[in-house]
Amino acid sequence: MTLFGPAISGFFLGASLIIAIGAQNAFILRMGLLKAHVFVLCLVCALSDAVLIVLGIGGMGALVAGNPSLLQLIAFAGAAFLFAYAAISLRRAFKPQTLKAANAVPPSFAAALAQCLAFTFLNPHVYLDTVVLVGAYSTAHAGAAKLAFGAGAVLASFVWFFGLGYGARFLAPLFERRTAWQILDGTIALVMAALGLALLGDAVNQP
Repeated sequence: MTLFGPAISGFFLGASLIIAIGAQNAFILRMGLLKAHVFVLCLVCALSDAVLIVLGIGGMGALVAGNPSLLQLIAFAGAAFLFAYAAISLRRAFKPQTLKAANAVPPSFAAALAQCLAFTFLNPHVYLDTVVLVGAYSTAHAGAAKLAFGAGAVLASFVWFFGLGYGARFLAPLFERRTAWQILDGTIALVMAALGLALLGDAVNQP
């Protein structure tokens, strides 16, 4: 039996789960525009997805889905982090003198890495999407076909994050304008706040 079909299915499922406006994607976009630590941050995001996908295919989905207290704790922590980052982004948006592309100061490597890991792992939906959902879909396959399905999902993460991180620089001419940075940071603030509210609602309503 060909492995191409399962691999393609895994790729498109993985792509459908990560290609959306979210905290992690907004962060990678901004770092890409600043050309700051792009390779490492994209690699961290993609490898993190890969680890979680492997865990899901390996059968950890039921354990994650059956531990609502852990997901609730992660949701509260994630919401607090997102609200804090939203406030920082909003502050940047209202300080136009700091937003010129030539003068924008990127975070240090340690700070950027810490933020990247927080955006990745302080979001309970990442566990539900990768570990639970991808794991559940993978049960339709067995043996080598299951591995091909997982490999396709992992490949989607690598393609997306590196495409987003390095593709952002093509928007650099637009972001020579101060107002473009204001719009970006204002949008990021709104996205982070909305996601924080969603996580908070999930945590409060967790049985």
